Amino acid sequence: MPLSVSEREQFLSEPHIAALSVSAGEGRGPLTVPIWYQYAPGGDLWVLTGAGSEKARLIEAAGRFTMMVERVAPTVRYVSVEGAVTRTVTGTDAQLREITERYLAPEKVDGYLDFARAELGEQVAIYLRPEHWRSADMGTA
Repeated sequence: MPLSVSEREQFLSEPHIAALSVSAGEGRGPLTVPIWYQYAPGGDLWVLTGAGSEKARLIEAAGRFTMMVERVAPTVRYVSVEGAVTRTVTGTDAQLREITERYLAPEKVDGYLDFARAELGEQVAIYLRPEHWRSADMGTA
């Protein structure tokens, strides 16, 4: 059964690991990779990725991408959103901290931030405006 607007937005706002898909060009399937993301109901979704990464280049070329999140308990549920990129900006330390705190236990945050600052290089924040939604819950909680 499809989720209501509020159910799907609430589900997407939870810290699931997403599968990001973007066109990889003619003759290729889409690039699909796991990624952390941030979303608040009614707003744009955003991801951080390397400024020169394949993801960033493909998203820039396509101008849009798809994100899908799922869970398996207490019921099988998923939400998929596809839409246009609304902006790409240089990633900030505040964004890196925000997304890290969303996904990691408090005692792991500082260690990951040190790693990311030393090893990941310049990041960009890519914002997507959800235009097309798919969702389902395959059972009752």
